[in-house]
Amino acid sequence: MKYSAWQVFKEGLTGNKGWKPVWREPEPKAEYDVVIVGGGGHGLSTAYYLAKEFGVTNVCVVEKGWLGGGNIGRNTTIIRSNYLLEGNQPFYEKSLKLWEGLEQDFNYNAMVSQRSIINLIHSDAQRDAFARRANAMRLSGADSEILDKAGIMKACPFLDFDNARFPIQGALRQKRGGTVRHDAVAWGYARGADERGVDILQNCEMTGFIRDKDGAVVGVETAKGQIRAKKVAVCVAGSSSRVMSMAGMRLPIESHVLQAFVSEGLKPIIPGVITFGAGHFYVSQSDKGGLVFGGDIDGYNTYAQRGNLPVVEDVCEGGMAIMPMIGRARLLRMWGGIMDMSMDGSPFITKTDIPGLYFNGGWCYGGFKATPASGYCYAHLLATDRMHEVATQFRLDRFRRGLPIDEKGQGAQPNLH
Repeated sequence: MKYSAWQVFKEGLTGNKGWKPVWREPEPKAEYDVVIVGGGGHGLSTAYYLAKEFGVTNVCVVEKGWLGGGNIGRNTTIIRSNYLLEGNQPFYEKSLKLWEGLEQDFNYNAMVSQRSIINLIHSDAQRDAFARRANAMRLSGADSEILDKAGIMKACPFLDFDNARFPIQGALRQKRGGTVRHDAVAWGYARGADERGVDILQNCEMTGFIRDKDGAVVGVETAKGQIRAKKVAVCVAGSSSRVMSMAGMRLPIESHVLQAFVSEGLKPIIPGVITFGAGHFYVSQSDKGGLVFGGDIDGYNTYAQRGNLPVVEDVCEGGMAIMPMIGRARLLRMWGGIMDMSMDGSPFITKTDIPGLYFNGGWCYGGFKATPASGYCYAHLLATDRMHEVATQFRLDRFRRGLPIDEKGQGAQPNLH
């Protein structure tokens, strides 16, 4: 539904009492073609593309809380496709292309802002590694450029170029990278899926799988009763291990909390996204002026959406190491998202060995930027039972087959036992 400028102005003057809900609150049907467990970005985008691209509309999304309450609303909003390996780079480039047309596609203002992303270079070896990555990006159709020291000084003159420990020698820049309003992504996908007949069930926790006599998954137990389905698609981010254990599966992942932070509002200073790999710090500036930043995962396993003070200190130290000017900024708030960290730092979009059960997870640090392509490729798999060409290596059995996608430099991996 579209609103005129006058309608928007009128609602602002009358306390927004005339707005209508943008998706329904239906009661569950007895059976669906597909039940999607998890109403985050990946679950909602899967439902949207199932209905829009593949004509599968008898779909239900079950979410234990409210839409936007999980990782889709608990991240640093960065989008990019600056990966190296052929198992990852084409996938993330497809995702970035979907981001570029997303607002027009689902007719919702997601505030897609392609202000660029810059990865700082601190050594000759890192320059060589980034040059290799830049070439891999170009081979997949992505944009990339290597900046020398003069180039990065022009783009970001406020950085500490005289840092003895982390001298800044240049950068890898992707101009098409940037940020997106994270919760608006959930709302846009939810409305688009709902308009096409998908049922979205909030506050409807999945409590178990329904199995037939042969062991196949034929539905789910939920807080609102049994819901049967031809296919059950799980995408629950950091709760993956807990949910899939209900089907007797042990996954090659661990759950960790990843904290994010925002400062008080400041005048515009950060031109895009800046990442400091040597200290694992990344920062951008929101439209309200706050510096949005994060760092590494907390070093312990947890399902709690809260972190600890040592990591707060570590992240702030990382920021101060490259831009001491932020030391006077007040920290406004912080939050945590639950990451399911895979053994090789790469995700899964796959069938399982259990008939009727599909799995999407293990996104580590890359979950938000992957949202459109993850949903599209998962929908493709559910609709056709074939993996999409850009996600063929995201199989759950790749470790058993000796084919990990070990994307070095894209984030720390957990110490799995």
